[in-house]
Amino acid sequence: MALDARRTLIFRAVARAGSISAAARDLGWTQPAVSQHLARLEREAGGPLLLRGPGGVTLTGAGAALLRRADVVAAELHAAAEELAALTHLRAGRVRLVAFPSAAATVVPDAIGALAAAHPEVEVGLEEAEPPEALVAVAAGDADLALVFGYDGAPVGLGTLTWRPLLDEAVHLVLPPGRRAPGRGGLATLAAEDWIGGCVRCRTHLVDCCEAVGFTPTIRHTTDDYVVVQNLVARGLGVTALPESALTAYRHPDVQVLALPALGRRHVGVAHRPGAELVPATAALVARIVAAAAA
Repeated sequence: MALDARRTLIFRAVARAGSISAAARDLGWTQPAVSQHLARLEREAGGPLLLRGPGGVTLTGAGAALLRRADVVAAELHAAAEELAALTHLRAGRVRLVAFPSAAATVVPDAIGALAAAHPEVEVGLEEAEPPEALVAVAAGDADLALVFGYDGAPVGLGTLTWRPLLDEAVHLVLPPGRRAPGRGGLATLAAEDWIGGCVRCRTHLVDCCEAVGFTPTIRHTTDDYVVVQNLVARGLGVTALPESALTAYRHPDVQVLALPALGRRHVGVAHRPGAELVPATAALVARIVAAAAA
């Protein structure tokens, strides 16, 4: 037995109104149309649900049983409508955001704070991850938004995800205190230095930049923590390259930071599944991220 949900709710309207004509008026339908739906529902149910009479309708035993279930269905649909309305008007909702460390320390707090001030009922969950892991999480449905980066363009590994560029930032040379700045030879003059490398993508970009000017850097230490990187540099244990946002999040007072165009630029943006930008809570957070990045 398969009962049509729409006809079940029409039956409920008739049972609650007490007559087919009264239910037809409530529903804005014609009486014959309501009677037709009831007849089809009774065929699906295998027997009569209502007894018609000059004073209206009365329920059969099967009709009374169905009405109890129909009331539950109607209540759940009403609750669903209220929940959807709350989500649509940002009275509820949850967004799962994954961001790389320096963005999590700079852009993200401003964005989440602005959203919380405007729509305190919307919940944002933040996890920190490098771009490859963040993109995998979004593609798998474990996150809604990924704040990620690529060097000299969009990040690799987007697949079918939608990419929204936010900003591009310079990558700076970071030297120990007192170390002589590279002269006219630029990056090539640092071939003999020990280097401190970051995450896999950052190290790959660093190696590519160095090899483009004729040498392969000796990467003596590896860490994706920009605080640790700068502490190592401050103690003369190597030189490094850091993007602007990492230096905005934390700047060691003893290191030297120099612009060096040969180190390229990093492009930051938001990735999400197609259509996610139509979900109200997600769209609201994206708008705050865009504003925070612009600021």
